[in-house]
Amino acid sequence: MAERKRPRRTRERIVETSLVMFNRLGEPNVTTADIADEMGISPGNLYYHFRNKDEIIGELFATLERRLDALLDPRVRGVVNVEDLWFFLHLLFEAMWDYRFLYRDLDEILSRSRKLTTHFASILRRGTATVSALCRSMVDDGTMLASEREIAAIAENVALVATFWISYQRIAAQQPDAAAVNLDRAAYQVLSLIAPFLQGSSRALIDRLSQDYL
Repeated sequence: MAERKRPRRTRERIVETSLVMFNRLGEPNVTTADIADEMGISPGNLYYHFRNKDEIIGELFATLERRLDALLDPRVRGVVNVEDLWFFLHLLFEAMWDYRFLYRDLDEILSRSRKLTTHFASILRRGTATVSALCRSMVDDGTMLASEREIAAIAENVALVATFWISYQRIAAQQPDAAAVNLDRAAYQVLSLIAPFLQGSSRALIDRLSQDYL
C-alpha cells in the first residue's frame, strides 16, 4: 500500500505562498492580509504562526542561506576549470532566482533588519572568498594568469554583478521577471569578468559561449 503524503502544515503553506507572492508582485506590494486571503485563512491564523511579514521574510532568508551554504565554500577540492565555474554560477543564479524577491528589493528589506544585513554581508564575504579560491585553483593549473590583487578585484566584481544582475536585466528589458531574465546570460556575464585572465582552451570556451549570448 502506497504511503500517504503528509499534508503540509499551515506554517509551511504560509512560507510557500509568501515566496510565490513576493516573487510575483514584489515584497513591498504584499501584506500579511494578502497572504492570508490568498490561502483562504484568517489573518489571526497567520499571526498565530508569524507575528508579522518580516518574520516570514526571515524564514525565507534562512532557507536561502542554507541552500547557499552548499555552494559558497572556499575550500576548493581538486583542479577547477571553466566548466566548473559555469556549473557553479548556474546553481548560484538558480538559487537567487527562486528567491528573487530578496534581490529585487534588497535595500528595502535589509534596511528593516540588522540581522538580515549581517547575514547577507556574510554571504557576500563567503561568495568573494569562494570565487577567489576558484580563481587561484585555475592559476595553479595554468589556465588563468592573474595576481592576488587582480583575483581580489575579480571576486568583488563577481559578487557585485551577481547580486544585482537579475534586477538589472529585468529593468533593462522593461519586462516582468519571467520574460526578462535569462540565467544562461547571467552566468556568461559573470564569466566575462574572468575571461580576460584566462588562457588557451579556457579562453576559447568563453569565446564560444559569447556567440550564444551576445
